[in-house]
Amino acid sequence: MGWLFTDGLVAPLLLGFVLVEAALLHVLHRRSGRGLPPADILALLAPGACLMLALWAAMAGAWWGWIGLALTAALAAHLVDLRRRWRGSGG
Repeated sequence: MGWLFTDGLVAPLLLGFVLVEAALLHVLHRRSGRGLPPADILALLAPGACLMLALWAAMAGAWWGWIGLALTAALAAHLVDLRRRWRGSGG
């Protein structure tokens, strides 16, 4: 399994799992009305997906600006999620 890391394939593989998870959660919510609504799914998974994009870019030897952009997007997505949750908790 070391080749997943040395070849840099672990990041897109994990990103694929996140996309499948998002799709399954969306289908569950749409069919049953249970679970998280799509906006909450996006807010929950977007920061991690952006971090995986940054990892992928770093492992591929991409220009530092792309890595910084992905990390900035992760921070922005995290802050949006935090704000949504804070409002929802009544605090």
